[in-house]
Amino acid sequence: MAGALQGIRIVDLTNIILGPYGTMLLADQGADVIKVEAPEGDAVRHIGKPARTPGMGPTYLYVNRNKRSLCLDLKQPAAREALLKVVAGADAFVHALRPQAIAGLDLGYETLRKIKPDLVYVGAYGYSADGPYGKLPAYDDAIQARFGIADLMGRAAGDDIPRYPPTIIADKTVGLTFAFAILSALMHRQRTGEGQFVEVPMFETMAAWLMVEHLWERTFSDEGQVGYSRLLSRTRKPYRTLDGWMAILPYIDKHWRNFFEIVGRPEVLQDPRYATLNARSLHIDDMYAMVEALAPTRTTAEWVKLLDAAQIPNAPVSRPADLFEDPHLVWRQLFKKYPHPTEGEITMVEPPVRMSRTPPAIRRPAPLQGADSRAVLAEAGLTEAEIAALKKSSALIEP
Repeated sequence: MAGALQGIRIVDLTNIILGPYGTMLLADQGADVIKVEAPEGDAVRHIGKPARTPGMGPTYLYVNRNKRSLCLDLKQPAAREALLKVVAGADAFVHALRPQAIAGLDLGYETLRKIKPDLVYVGAYGYSADGPYGKLPAYDDAIQARFGIADLMGRAAGDDIPRYPPTIIADKTVGLTFAFAILSALMHRQRTGEGQFVEVPMFETMAAWLMVEHLWERTFSDEGQVGYSRLLSRTRKPYRTLDGWMAILPYIDKHWRNFFEIVGRPEVLQDPRYATLNARSLHIDDMYAMVEALAPTRTTAEWVKLLDAAQIPNAPVSRPADLFEDPHLVWRQLFKKYPHPTEGEITMVEPPVRMSRTPPAIRRPAPLQGADSRAVLAEAGLTEAEIAALKKSSALIEP
């Protein structure tokens, strides 16, 4: 079945994770995403060990599925002119280069809108281009350090040593925002016929993301506490049971009442410090310390049975490798095998969103570098002779 974005063409000048993850989400929904690569290829091609073919690393295969690859040396005028013809037939042009780098290629918004007035033009990079940090490079770890998550990780751990969470949280979160921004601008274009320039800065995006809960008392006063106390509690963590680890999360009044009935201590909620949600929020360390002390009295399976019956949120701690055997994910068929023309059978993660009319799907595997160069350029109106000339000058790369 066709995806919801069938008929939308996006010229994608992004690499690594942030941009490719965002455009993958749109490609899963049926958009025709044309991945534009330099002769050296997307760097993420070379991260991790490929099964068979150099440049076909595991992360590349994930975030570049459902796309076509156009490989051009944009430093050559003929290649740039060819790309402009491709852009002229597109709905959106997106990139993740620093503003100075995209200007150096003469592919800024003002240039491209001359050939495509209704173009949606979206740039994702570290910081707003006209701000004090506008010329700085940005990678996930640097953004994590700057927007506050590394500090919070250390504070919550109890040793105040900043650390990164073991995932590229900034790249993936901003990638989601990138996809949302592209779609929002395309929706405006559909309603009005107007294109526009869109900027998705990593630092500002992640600062806004963090402050959803951590703005906290600063909401009301410049002297107010910044940081949601429950999340900074050093006793908020998975708890050791008799035979493992699990999350035990009473939250609302009903949860806490049921929890203390299970453990035979209903009198706890008679204490004014713990009797209401607001009071508990001010003494959350005490609450979690009680849970931590009680958790080792039962096995994980015993806790799960009791807590599920009482409708108290809980979950055993899983390792990432355990997800392949998780009964819910097995039922959902989240992990499926797909044939790849060069890498053989590979495991892919299905799109998690389900849609009754236009389901997202993995329709084609991640391409070899330049695999679709000739076809994309022919669709843009280049003749066989023009394509051959680009190939001869090394401005066009094919497998």
